[in-house]
Amino acid sequence: MSSPARWWHRLDDGRLQCDLCPRDCRLSDGQRGFCFVRAREGDQLVLTTYGRSSGFCLDPIEKKPLNHFYPGSSVLSFGTAGCNLGCRFCQNWDISKARSDDALQDEASPERIAERAKALGAKSVAFTYNDPVIFAEYAMDVAQACHALGVRTVAVTAGFMHAAPRRDFYATIDAANVDLKAFTEDFYEKQTLSQLAPVLETLEYLVKETRVWLEVTTLIIPTLNDSEAEVAQLSEWMVSHLGPDVPLHFSAYHPDFKLNHLPPTPRTTLERARRQAMQAGLRYVYTGNVHDAEGDTTFCPTCRTPVIERDWYEVTRFG
Repeated sequence: MSSPARWWHRLDDGRLQCDLCPRDCRLSDGQRGFCFVRAREGDQLVLTTYGRSSGFCLDPIEKKPLNHFYPGSSVLSFGTAGCNLGCRFCQNWDISKARSDDALQDEASPERIAERAKALGAKSVAFTYNDPVIFAEYAMDVAQACHALGVRTVAVTAGFMHAAPRRDFYATIDAANVDLKAFTEDFYEKQTLSQLAPVLETLEYLVKETRVWLEVTTLIIPTLNDSEAEVAQLSEWMVSHLGPDVPLHFSAYHPDFKLNHLPPTPRTTLERARRQAMQAGLRYVYTGNVHDAEGDTTFCPTCRTPVIERDWYEVTRFG
């Protein structure tokens, strides 16, 4: 199911350039972009996955992870296929690296998704599993339908996009969890086939120019982005550029996709990273993908009294 795409222009040589993300894919007729789901058909760019999903699931909002956005509530999660990054460690590679015809089964209009979320009692709908940037037109229409019924919207994203579509997209989004995958250009270039700078621009844009609720996740991968020096640099940048109140989640890596030779992230590494980030001045730092009661708990940053206690993704007590 193809739908006209936004954010593109014609080049002098006749190709069409996609202006959605910094890849700037330049397409001849019949070609697809790096993400695979944005394609040229004749004289226009189209989104080939509009109205189609790789599946739906009712999740706790903490699973996104968002610990400060309607904590304890339910979120209806869905994604499509494809991705505009090439992460060698992708934890959802069967969806993000799938050709659209292989992964997409469920068809759902924006209105149907909003109505289903409302009927299920979900406080929000999350665009997740693969990056919603690449199906932005679909996500924005879903968001409009959700808002009409009082349902919020959440983007789980790598934040790799150009400024103009970023403004349009986040005008429809209520909360975002942005993956800050590392804090070196070398990591982004070699491990994700992208760049760090546009992601940092997205993070600063969200904090300084929107009312979107923001939380950040970093997947800690042994030997690649787990050094004390890099964790310190990342944490210090967040404090100085985003402020001390933006929650940061350090998640454990499990061997997958093209990096399955690396070991899982030890819990002790996450605990150390959490301590470092808090020492740098971040007030809300969490650990994920491991069982860690302290790392799951929201504490008052002043007196350290538990405010919200969790067991994995389940809220067990509000203080």
